[in-house]
Amino acid sequence: MIMEIDRLAKSDDINDGQGPVNVRIDGVLDLHMFNPAEVKDLLPHYIMECLEIGILEIRVIHGKGGGTMRKTVHAILGRMPEVISYRLAGEDAGGWGATLATLRPTASERQL
Repeated sequence: MIMEIDRLAKSDDINDGQGPVNVRIDGVLDLHMFNPAEVKDLLPHYIMECLEIGILEIRVIHGKGGGTMRKTVHAILGRMPEVISYRLAGEDAGGWGATLATLRPTASERQL
């Protein structure tokens, strides 16, 4: 499944800041191609799309950097009732440059 994000990419992206960006809904969201201001809307939307197709474990790649993006991601995850838990990834999944989150199954999934 592909989610189209109607936004302007960072100027160093392939599409040079023009038009929408397609994001694959596969449980791995790489935030490197997004501006920090976009994450507050993008991440919840991505999580809802994952839940819609039954993905309950996600990895958000925020990068190591200074930690600002990681803190933003953790703040968003901590506020979402759809998120059961989150933690920094192990070294095999990106270490402190990625966060793993467990999502709460929807009511229809719990009935299965």
